[in-house]
Amino acid sequence: MIVKEEFLSRLRKIFDLNLYEVKVWTALLSRGTSTAGELSSISDVPRSRTYDILESLEKKGFIVMKLGKPIKFVALKPEEVVERVKKNLVVEAREKSKRLEKLKGEEVLGELTNLFSDGIKYIESTDLSGALKGRQNVYNHLDMLVREAQKSITLITTADGLSRKLEVLLPSLEKAKKRGVEIKIVAKITAENKSVAKDFAKVAEVKDCGNLQARFMIVDGEQLMFMLLNDQEVHPTYDIGVWLNTEFFAKALEQLFNVAWKGFKAVK
Repeated sequence: MIVKEEFLSRLRKIFDLNLYEVKVWTALLSRGTSTAGELSSISDVPRSRTYDILESLEKKGFIVMKLGKPIKFVALKPEEVVERVKKNLVVEAREKSKRLEKLKGEEVLGELTNLFSDGIKYIESTDLSGALKGRQNVYNHLDMLVREAQKSITLITTADGLSRKLEVLLPSLEKAKKRGVEIKIVAKITAENKSVAKDFAKVAEVKDCGNLQARFMIVDGEQLMFMLLNDQEVHPTYDIGVWLNTEFFAKALEQLFNVAWKGFKAVK
């Protein structure tokens, strides 16, 4: 059986499988029913590993073990595999969420917080900076900055970026507004994202920046988050953000932004 490496690589990412798992699975799909020995030969996976791999695939809902001797394994329809994997992911996510929620009331979180608090005392504020790779990591950090904001939040993003940030940041922005935080958002407003802009307008002053292209956030005139790449040209996995804790530069950039703010058109 010959399966292109590119196809196997795609399957690994989509279904979160290792190389041996995806080789054995595709081999079984091509046969429908087969023994571990046959699958080892077809997939070029060591026989000593094949049973472990098949057991793993069975637990994940990709295959079924057939009763009898010799032991055979049956492939499930790909559509059924997708449904099973989705259900398993939901169950796993709920279980992990419950464990993390339970952690809030346990001693271990207190100990971790103490370690962080003690360590942070020895760090200069200018050392609190770093690079974040991947759009999800960038958004997680933006959300953290919003949740910690006390006075002001200034966000400038692209037309597509505004739509993406609705689900990610709106809940935290709503809470920030209730804390009395002043929120300003600027983006290119289009027919596609106008309704999103109106949703943001419930918690912030939102203005149209026209063709200005920029992606950054300023929080409390102290912290900055720059997205370095054009979101139209970079895959989310390779997006990069730089976080800086610098009151001197943050206040200067905020002052420049406030000058430009007057020339932007308010969203109604």
